[in-house]
Amino acid sequence: MMTNKELYREFCKKNHQLPIFMQDWWLDAVCAGKEWDVMLCVKRGDEEMRLLGDEEMMRETEAPEEIVAAMPYLLRKRAWMQYILMPQQTQIGGIWMSEDITEDAEKVTAVCQQFARKLGEMGLSYYYQHYPIGSPAPQAMETLGFKAKERVTYRIEDLRDLDKVIGSFSKNKKRQLQKALSLHAELGMNVEDFYRFHKRCLQDQGKEISYTREFLLVLERKARRLEQCQILSICNADNEVLAAAFLIWDAHTMYYLIPCYDVRYKDSGASALLVLEAIKLARQKGVVFDFEGSMIRGVANHYKQFGSTRTVYYSVEKYYKWYFWFANAYNWLRERKFRDKR
Repeated sequence: MMTNKELYREFCKKNHQLPIFMQDWWLDAVCAGKEWDVMLCVKRGDEEMRLLGDEEMMRETEAPEEIVAAMPYLLRKRAWMQYILMPQQTQIGGIWMSEDITEDAEKVTAVCQQFARKLGEMGLSYYYQHYPIGSPAPQAMETLGFKAKERVTYRIEDLRDLDKVIGSFSKNKKRQLQKALSLHAELGMNVEDFYRFHKRCLQDQGKEISYTREFLLVLERKARRLEQCQILSICNADNEVLAAAFLIWDAHTMYYLIPCYDVRYKDSGASALLVLEAIKLARQKGVVFDFEGSMIRGVANHYKQFGSTRTVYYSVEKYYKWYFWFANAYNWLRERKFRDKR
């Protein structure tokens, strides 16, 4: 008998349309040391959809059941509380649905009802996930007592005409590219060198890196094995790295996952050249380019200057226990006070 997780692994092998952030190997990497699981909704022919229990096998008859919706999740526990949050460096999660489901509002609602009921039975204190771009699920979840909040990323959808893409850059970004004429791009930067570079860049700005060396090593190893990542760097004539980015992609989209810049060379044009070279790589692969955020005004303004389109997606959350809301509010105020002191 296969568990939901084992069934999902088999499903991921056959379904290459799943976003990279919802694929089993990605979840293995970003949840290393923590346990992730998945809820599955299955259907056979014209029969009603049903949630597959962990101890229940998919029914194999003349017309076997198919997975029509899935919700992978990371369950975290602290003291007496357990809650679902997004894993590190993961833009989207939530509910994936097949096209047959997303095109029918009644089916969307039926699937969301199944998942909402299961979440309510888990004894959670809190639930929070980002849902895929264009998903109808957040609105359906709102009717079931959840709260959907708008989030924003910036994307360049059509990369076929590179001259047109560059022509949409702001005057400021074009000037920066002129400054960067003496610089060059390189692929294949060593992952440990990238981690050290990113860490130093942040330290120079008085910030701390948000992930560990071990986390990045695991993620890079798994993504490289599947040829779904690349580390791009911008160097000067002395081959000194001025900027770098960890890029990932799936069948549809390349994500500008972890960019970093040496502030000593902020006027070199390296940051603009880094984006342009990443866009060129996405164009070669025939995918959309996604800046992977940002909700931060300054960063968002930087991305908009590359002619990108503001694209909305949604987070979905629910407080099941009042004390978790209080704990979140306390932590937010404490972090804000710390930032103000700095």
